[in-house]
Amino acid sequence: MKTIFSIVACSILLVTSSCDEAQKAINTASNVQLNGNYTINEVIGKSYSSKGLVIGFDALNKSFNATTQCNNLFGTYTLDLYVIKFSDIASTKKYCEGKMDAEKEITDALVASGSYSIENGILKLFSTNDRSLLLTATNVREVNGN
Repeated sequence: MKTIFSIVACSILLVTSSCDEAQKAINTASNVQLNGNYTINEVIGKSYSSKGLVIGFDALNKSFNATTQCNNLFGTYTLDLYVIKFSDIASTKKYCEGKMDAEKEITDALVASGSYSIENGILKLFSTNDRSLLLTATNVREVNGN
């Protein structure tokens, strides 16, 4: 009887630890996938392809930064499979006549983001509320062919 109990206990332990390890592997793969720099193409339906805006992700520190036409944005993010949440969003505070729309729109898109996808080097952020497309960006490596 003790042998059967020991086998059952070991089986339960093996199954639960395997699930934890699988979840850790999934989380690690997600973090690595969302790493590096992306050239921002479009934010909330407005094209920014020619503006040279970049958003970068540091998977190790779970932080991001973005360069706009005027200020820099930065903060942290969390991932759970394809759910993404941005927090602690801050920016530098320079005033640039006629060049501050992008940073407000990018900030609004990050705050409203609830999920993401990456396909063929294209990052897409989707709204939490209605899953509408908020931001698209191309991985810099894809653009440069590396």
